[in-house]
Parts: sequence; structure tokens; C-alpha cells
Amino acid sequence: MFSKEESKQLRQGFWIAFGKSFPKKWILYNTNIKGLTFKFYFDLKRATVSLDVDHPDLEKRIELWEKLISLKSILQNDFLPQSQFEDCFILENNKEISRIFVEKKGVSIHNKSTWQETMLFLKNTMECFEGFFLEYKDILEE
Repeated sequence: MFSKEESKQLRQGFWIAFGKSFPKKWILYNTNIKGLTFKFYFDLKRATVSLDVDHPDLEKRIELWEKLISLKSILQNDFLPQSQFEDCFILENNKEISRIFVEKKGVSIHNKSTWQETMLFLKNTMECFEGFFLEYKDILEE
């Protein structure tokens, strides 16, 4: 069991190591589409890369989500076959969003022996997500 401070240091250590191992400027919040963001996540049980639709206007969120749903077969056939779609995903703060994600289970931010495989998972998955996004961004912006 780790103290809160030890856990914080491990988390910081992972993200610093990830940034040094893969010094790339990821799109993340810079999609230029309001309410559409990419996210990395890593905790005690899993790592996740997601494309979140969290537009504050519900109608616009639904419209953007429907565009992504229309591209689902392309994303799964050509980029990320393991991607999962959740039209209603509840965040820890109880905010409802829509999310496309890829998850890697069996890894832990507290277990340094899983860091390398997690870093590769995060990098490779985000590169596929970004490739998809850049190719179909025009459709999502309409």
C-alpha cells in the first residue's frame, strides 16, 4: 500500500517518463472543435485513451456524437478495432459525456514493471486516434 504522497510521486514519475520517452505534441484539447477532446488515463487497474464528447449544449453534443457514430465502422475497421463507444459515460464529478475509448487492463500506475507496456499502449493508441481524427476532421467540423 502506498501513502498518498508516494502515489502522487509515482503518478508524476510515470507522466514525466512518458513525456520524455515520447516527446510529441499530442492534439488532446487542441482539436479546434468545441466539446471534443482526447485524453490519456492511467490508474491502479487500467490505462485508457479516449475521445470525449462533452459539449455543454446537449443538442450539439448529440450532433457531434452522431457524426462519430456514422464513422464507427471506419474507426474500428481501419484504425482501432478494439474501440468502444459509450453514448452515456458518467465522469467522477457526475458529469455526463459521450466517449470512445480503448482500454488496457492488468496494468497499474503503482507497478513500474507495467509502465513500459502502458507507455507503448498509450502512444500507439493515441497515434491511431489522432490519425483517424485528422483524416475525418472535416466531417466532424461541419
